Amino acid sequence: MSRFTLVCAAVVGLATALPAAAQFQRPDDAVKYRKAAFQVMATHFGRIGAMANGRVPFNGPAAAANAEVVAFVSKLPYEGFVEGTSGTEKGAPKPNVWSERAKFDAAARAMQDEAAKLAVAARANNLDQLKAAFGATAATCKACHDDFRVQ
Repeated sequence: MSRFTLVCAAVVGLATALPAAAQFQRPDDAVKYRKAAFQVMATHFGRIGAMANGRVPFNGPAAAANAEVVAFVSKLPYEGFVEGTSGTEKGAPKPNVWSERAKFDAAARAMQDEAAKLAVAARANNLDQLKAAFGATAATCKACHDDFRVQ
């Protein structure tokens, strides 16, 4: 079974768990859930970035497959942002995630919108379009990290 098929199966499994995800038994379950979703997204986004930045040769079908995963998984981690899961360690959400929830949710939607555009650009099989969409998507990630993530 291909790695992509395995990842897709895992993503479908996460997606079917979304109704249950809203009712985590413990705060650390929510943290594990969101970290896992972000890790999957970061892995596939990194593969696209390697192509966009010339570290690996451009491969249109691989870029498209990875971008589809990024676009889908971009919708998952936000169920895991529940009160009581802030922290002071690097990468943890700042407390303002909850005090500025509307702004946080808008940042999440902006990233999801750009991830969807990234998937469209990747399907075009054009490196220049991929680079532009990758940069726009990365900018939304950075903006949210700057505002809502412990550096």
